[in-house]
Amino acid sequence: MTERNDLVAALRRFAGAASPLVICDYDGTLAPIVDEPDQAFPIDESVEALRALASLDDTHVAVVSGRSLRDLVALCPFPPGIHLVGSHGSEFDGDFENDLESAQLELLERITGELRRLAAGGHGLIVETKPASVAFHYRQAAPELAEQALAAVRSGPATEIGVRVKEGKKVIELVVIDTDKGTAVERLRRQLGGDVVLFVGDDVTDEDAFAALHDDDIGIKVGDGPTVARYRVDSPADTARLLIQLHELRRAWLAAERPG
Repeated sequence: MTERNDLVAALRRFAGAASPLVICDYDGTLAPIVDEPDQAFPIDESVEALRALASLDDTHVAVVSGRSLRDLVALCPFPPGIHLVGSHGSEFDGDFENDLESAQLELLERITGELRRLAAGGHGLIVETKPASVAFHYRQAAPELAEQALAAVRSGPATEIGVRVKEGKKVIELVVIDTDKGTAVERLRRQLGGDVVLFVGDDVTDEDAFAALHDDDIGIKVGDGPTVARYRVDSPADTARLLIQLHELRRAWLAAERPG
């Protein structure tokens, strides 16, 4: 893993790109990890830094999360100019739910029912529904119960044909379409015209995004754990400081390039 000075140098290069694209995960990156998912509010300084970046010329900003778009908007009304992508790249707009085929909708309904039956058997097991997936949270459950429930999910609904499994921090998500954060990064790059991408994320599902980055891109892992990202910071508070610094660098570069 690289040293802090190397990351600063990389940020300087990124800030001088013609059309940089900044993409952040949400939970564990912009917002601290908490026991209650509906209480995971972002750090104010991070949101303000993203807003400031998005207001600069030829600078693009997006948030790509495993959460649904509905949840992202409810937790933080992100300012205009920040593109939101939910459900691991499944939701690029509010009409996505209508794009699912009838067989996919039936499969989603069936596995959601199975997860709800499992969650009914113990305290601390939470089922979160999304337009193209269903997440099974076990962070609040007792360790033995969580282990049993996770095993039941893996051996039951997770084995259904047409289901893709994504495991994160104390959550397992069952998805009925073929998508991940890596494909989301590439779609954003194409649609927004970003010539270089910076992606910040903390979870296992963010590794798909890191793996999709090009040689000139920047991947930053938040926290511990194995990663293919080239750089690392310790916490969401560090993410806020990084974004503030990046805004300052980008603003200074634009002012130097376009004086007066």
